[in-house]
Amino acid sequence: MSAPYRLGVDIGGTFTDVVLMSADGVIYSKKVLSTPQDYSQGIENGVSALLDELKINAADIAEFVHATTVATNTIIERKGAKSGLLTTKGFRDVLEIARFRTPRLYDIHYKKQDALVERSLRLEADERVAADGAIVRELNDADLEAAAKTFEEAGVEAVSVAFINSYVNGDHERRAAAYLAKRLPGVPVTASVDLLPQLGEYERTSTTVVNSYIRPVVERYVQSLKNRLDRLGIKAPLLIMQSSGGVSPGEAVARQPIDIIESGPAAGVLGGQRLGEKIGVGDMLVFDMGGTTAKATVIENHAYALCPETEVGGEAALGARMIKGAGYPVQTPTIDIAEVGAGGGSIAASDAAGGLTVGPRSAGAEPGPVAYGRGGQQPTVTDANIVLGYLNPKALVSGELSLDVKAATDAIQAVGSRVGLSATDTAYGIHSIADATMLRALRGVSSEKGRDPSQYTMLAIGGNGSVHACSLAEAAGMTRIVAPPVAGLFSALGMLFADVEHQLVSAFYKRLDEVDMAAVTLAAAPMLARGLGMLRDEGFGTPETQSAKLFADLRYVGQTSPLTLEIDEAGGLDALAAAFHAEHKSVFGYASPGEAIQFVALKLVARGLASSPRMPDSARRGAEKTVERHVRRAFFGEAGWRDTPVAPRSDLTATPAAGPMIIEEYDTTIVVRPGWSAARDSWNNVVLTRDAA
Repeated sequence: MSAPYRLGVDIGGTFTDVVLMSADGVIYSKKVLSTPQDYSQGIENGVSALLDELKINAADIAEFVHATTVATNTIIERKGAKSGLLTTKGFRDVLEIARFRTPRLYDIHYKKQDALVERSLRLEADERVAADGAIVRELNDADLEAAAKTFEEAGVEAVSVAFINSYVNGDHERRAAAYLAKRLPGVPVTASVDLLPQLGEYERTSTTVVNSYIRPVVERYVQSLKNRLDRLGIKAPLLIMQSSGGVSPGEAVARQPIDIIESGPAAGVLGGQRLGEKIGVGDMLVFDMGGTTAKATVIENHAYALCPETEVGGEAALGARMIKGAGYPVQTPTIDIAEVGAGGGSIAASDAAGGLTVGPRSAGAEPGPVAYGRGGQQPTVTDANIVLGYLNPKALVSGELSLDVKAATDAIQAVGSRVGLSATDTAYGIHSIADATMLRALRGVSSEKGRDPSQYTMLAIGGNGSVHACSLAEAAGMTRIVAPPVAGLFSALGMLFADVEHQLVSAFYKRLDEVDMAAVTLAAAPMLARGLGMLRDEGFGTPETQSAKLFADLRYVGQTSPLTLEIDEAGGLDALAAAFHAEHKSVFGYASPGEAIQFVALKLVARGLASSPRMPDSARRGAEKTVERHVRRAFFGEAGWRDTPVAPRSDLTATPAAGPMIIEEYDTTIVVRPGWSAARDSWNNVVLTRDAA
């Protein structure tokens, strides 16, 4: 009999969230402050404390799923490996040339970020493969030895190999990678043909270099985490959340860490999509507000959108999704997420003009908001919400984190005195400015793409999501909000619903009218064999436990931006062409049925299907410390200060109760503003609806 518990852990900028779920849907959780000096320490602290509290044996953990920011932070903080690049002669500076794009077109002082590989370690091999795969110039072993010697003397910690046109003939790349791996033992070598065998010289090189840059760091992190799990007595396999919404074994992620760039945010979206399927909500805007950032994603028809490319290490994705050039392109499937620098830890200040500002700087976990009493001196959004009466003035996380309300009020008042406002008006101004910033993320995935947010249900998750949900929904014109169980730790819960998944890509640069379905199937066969083989190695050895779906990247001939569509073998290429025209019109506003369509690449999603459902039929909290019912004053803008009932989630029924009210839980607080009502559904969600005007 398999062990009865599954464990999910999500690291955030302020808190590390731990969720334990039993086979019958009982959820136990723990929220501890993150440990930026070594994030795996926070994991050990939280898991150990939760198991001790519940008297659960670590051997009863059947599965450990983890979402981590280590890959993203490594790039942002420039703490990756000293890297080398071997490329074709004449292409040494492709990382510098890039795309000639800038996120600030008229800023003459804007400076592009430095390449992740310094120029002295970008070396050339005098080889050449033609666009049709023919060998124009053979690879010389002398060039490989010279490169190996240079890398060795420079103390390079990771190497990338990216040759021109290797996506149609990867023999030279594989030979070079094998030579360097043998010549430089202990130095990981990444070949672009094994990572991203498709058209786009700069994008392919950038993706390979980013993978190499973070690979040693992620490898050490995965090993460190495994050691901590061993010390705790957890023998379950380590699975890590991918940016695409699936999970993958830790060993695979260590080799290909670009797959976990957006690991944490993806878990919340995946959880929202699965929850929507359960409760029959197909169109949803996921709003995830944590301590450092806020994120938004759209789910339509029970499906989230995947971007074929993301930029890492640059500025946050502030609403305007078409602005590129700030970071390093990585072409790996990533859930389409808009992100802004607004969270509970966002710092409030006054600017030179005497105005109020909020973020993007964050107090993080250390020192944290002023009220935490850990050395923070500058007021944050959390401090403002405490002053407004939204958060428990005594403590958070069921009393485990005590608060200093006077210190928070004094810090807010100090900023207010500089902008000519009272402490209350300053706090409400901070709350409202945070809403305005987060509205940019909501619009980035809705109205900026031709969608009306009022037609969607908001899923409010993250520790602060339900505090701001009503006011933000009002600004966006939305009338329905769902706050799921353990909303403040929903990313840690959501990853437990994910399937093991592998995303593979293969070059297929053909015009659609020049091939037939048999040619497409033949080209995809090696990829299919590899994907199913990976699943078999991970314990999914029978047809009923395997799923494989084939996709195509398509564009009109002459375009640069492809669209990804699933290939329906029964419908054939005519159906694929019709679907492409329809999707092109939906995304870009027009279609050209008379124009030729070009295949760019084939993609395979191989998914391992668990023998039992990944998501329970209902969820409830176990060993929960419920809040004592009481009344406290809270400020609601034009409605002023109101005596507001405070109660646990369990007090709500299927009959809507009118606000204002505050629902307090271990991991989050749900603020029901005047003009809204709250009820509880069969899955234990709190459903908020806006009263008719």
